[in-house]
Order: sequence, then structure tokens, then C-alpha cells
Amino acid sequence: QVQLVESGGGLVQAGGSLRLSCAASGTIFRVNAMAWYRQAPGEQRELVAGITSGGNPYYTDSVKGRFTISRDNAKNTVYLQMNSLKPEDTAVYYCNAHLIMTTLKEDDYWGQGTQVTVSS
Repeated sequence: QVQLVESGGGLVQAGGSLRLSCAASGTIFRVNAMAWYRQAPGEQRELVAGITSGGNPYYTDSVKGRFTISRDNAKNTVYLQMNSLKPEDTAVYYCNAHLIMTTLKEDDYWGQGTQVTVSS
């Protein structure tokens, strides 16, 4: 059994900040890449930011300079620090992790999503 548990979403005014967290638990042998996606109403889910197992980050253009992704490998946790938030950042944010289980099964797993709402 694997769980990705997200926290940190909420309502914030434009220009404000939020920090999302996502912790992976279960019979995990190794956590490879981790990422955050988001989905706004009526839109497709899009990649926001990702981080490799070696700690190299990558971002979609619209969040570069405002969002920072990081990870704590000892805690199997990924974070997304979101600064200078804009109304267009409003969406449900989903954590994604590529995991190798103790059975050596390898797959992508998703969190349940956390709502981020930015008011103007």
C-alpha cells in the first residue's frame, strides 16, 4: 500500500505565499522523481514543477522565479514553496511520485489533491 498525503493548500490573496507538502509512505524501496501538477476547472492537468532523485529541479515557464520545489529524501517528502501568487495559479494541486516498491514494482503514484485559491 502506498499513500501520498498532501497538505498546505488554502485561500490566499494575490501576492501571498503558500507552501505545499507531500509525504510518501508505504513499502517503498526508493523514490525517484517527484513532481507537482495542477488542474484548474475546465482545464487539463499540467506539470508545475518536478525534481529528480538527485535534487535537480525543473519548472513550467509560468512559475519560474516564483515557485521553488525541494525534497527531503529521508522523509520521502516533496515541497512546493509558492510566492507572489496570482489568481491564475488557482487550481487543485496534485503530488506525483515515481516509486520503486520493496517488491521492485515501479510505478507512478498520485496524491488526492489540495485546493489552492488565490483571490484578486
